[in-house]
Amino acid sequence: MLKYGCCLLLFFLSMTLAAQERPKGIVVAHDQPRIQYGTASYYSNKFQGRPTASGVPYDKTKFTCAHNGLPLNTWVKVTNLRNGRSVVVKVTDRLHHRNKRLVDLSGAAAAKLGYLKRGLTRVRLEVLDHAPED
Repeated sequence: MLKYGCCLLLFFLSMTLAAQERPKGIVVAHDQPRIQYGTASYYSNKFQGRPTASGVPYDKTKFTCAHNGLPLNTWVKVTNLRNGRSVVVKVTDRLHHRNKRLVDLSGAAAAKLGYLKRGLTRVRLEVLDHAPED
């Protein structure tokens, strides 16, 4: 019985340590390639002010995105392969589980990449090792 209690205690201790917050600016991309290629879309205006997976309300003027594979608060550089424009955004949300797109960008990020009229574009996504400098 004592052996079972020790195992249980070690399990809960390990879970507590694993759940501790990482230092700000540290990015860990669990089993995800550091460079990814795929299709980008952008949020509809109807999502303005709605909560994201990170708990922060969506703001179309901020440089944020939704991605299903990377941890929340990961910083990524997204490059539009059609015109070479790039933007650095923070992962704050998740895509619908049936969505096959790589990333869904905020309105501001999509405008900077120059694909608002097209709606979709092919992109290269690079995971950054640290938060961008202000």
